[in-house]
Amino acid sequence: MGEGCDAVGRVWRCPTGKRGGFFYDRLVAHSGKGVSVRGLGGGRSGEMRITRFLHNPKVTPARMTKAALARTCTQVAGRHVLAIQDTSALRVDEMGVGLSFHPVIAVDAHHGTVLGLVDNVFLSREGGERARRKERNFTEKDSRRWLDGAERASALADAGAACVTVVEDREGDIYECFAFKPANVEKLVRAGQDRALADGTPLFSKADAWDEAGRMEVELPAAPGRKARTAELSIKFGTVEINRPASRKASDNLPKAIAITLVIGQEINPPAGQEPATWFLLTTHRVTDIAEARCIIGFYRLRWTIEQLFRTMKTKGFDIEALRQEQDGPLENLVTAILIAAIRVMQLVSEREGNTKRLLGDVLDPDDQPALERVCQSLEGKTAKQKNPHALGSLAYAAWVFARLGGWTGYYGKPGPIVMLRGLTQFNAIKHGWTIRDV
Repeated sequence: MGEGCDAVGRVWRCPTGKRGGFFYDRLVAHSGKGVSVRGLGGGRSGEMRITRFLHNPKVTPARMTKAALARTCTQVAGRHVLAIQDTSALRVDEMGVGLSFHPVIAVDAHHGTVLGLVDNVFLSREGGERARRKERNFTEKDSRRWLDGAERASALADAGAACVTVVEDREGDIYECFAFKPANVEKLVRAGQDRALADGTPLFSKADAWDEAGRMEVELPAAPGRKARTAELSIKFGTVEINRPASRKASDNLPKAIAITLVIGQEINPPAGQEPATWFLLTTHRVTDIAEARCIIGFYRLRWTIEQLFRTMKTKGFDIEALRQEQDGPLENLVTAILIAAIRVMQLVSEREGNTKRLLGDVLDPDDQPALERVCQSLEGKTAKQKNPHALGSLAYAAWVFARLGGWTGYYGKPGPIVMLRGLTQFNAIKHGWTIRDV
């Protein structure tokens, strides 16, 4: 394997010596300050090392993503994995024209643990495409990315995952994605349209037609115009047959109808002046009782994880909106590297309480352990809440250290991605001093 290929793999693990490892270290050390090649390099020599890395023809987003997927596959055996996918703008104008990216991430369905990156594609949209969309086949449309993501997620099942469920928001509600779904994955999507059903009724009418099966409480995060609150949901579920859309042709090899499970969650007694939370969830999972319906809602709620990832990559974290690199090469390479680094931050967040007992080496360099222990000693106080409660060598031990470095006191709330990123940034600066202490 040549140096270029070696560097691609090393973007993920960050050992010293190669351009990819140097690049990753500088990305983390510079996070939260805006990303530029000059700033990342820390000098002319470093700038040239990163520039050569970004322009190396052997370094491509596809190869970096492939290396990341291989690492993710080592973490999935025996787990129910959610493959959560969504699209986020990178350089897009008010008309939707420009460059976006579409990652797929693996999350443990029962613990919410971020396991790693599955896939990422870049979408370059030009003006006038909307007017021609009905003339193009599904395979030629940008919407094909939702099926592509599901197909790439099937690698997790091949790697030994007990179950793989692809989770999407409304934009993934596409008939072809149900019809051509890989056999070894399930699909869960929030309904984006009031589909026509084989029984002659519209999909959303089932909210009034079906009896309540049970209730559950969920925490709704804050959103524009809405404060965070606890919501009580009325739950209904059943099987429906969705018709092939009238705009599709029989020659497209699409079935006339598809049987699928519908789970409905409707908020009861929302605060005055607030719209009730309502979810119509379509899934290929069979749901036979209220416990399974609650699980489906729980799985969908973990879709928020990818929103947190985007937040970490953008203004309050790596600030990818400010990137000035050229497209068709350097920009896509840089964004892919930032995506991988941001996922590492999310992995630390999801293991902050040590629920899954992951080891330090699952995500970080095991050689960081001595520096972590020394830093931890300087952060611990006299009270129990000021002590690191996690075992040496665990990922949770490292997450506690990074959270404290990032400003978390140990007393209030839980450290989120931005706090964890600040702490990881501080630790990398400390580690740099640690590595040159005997020089």
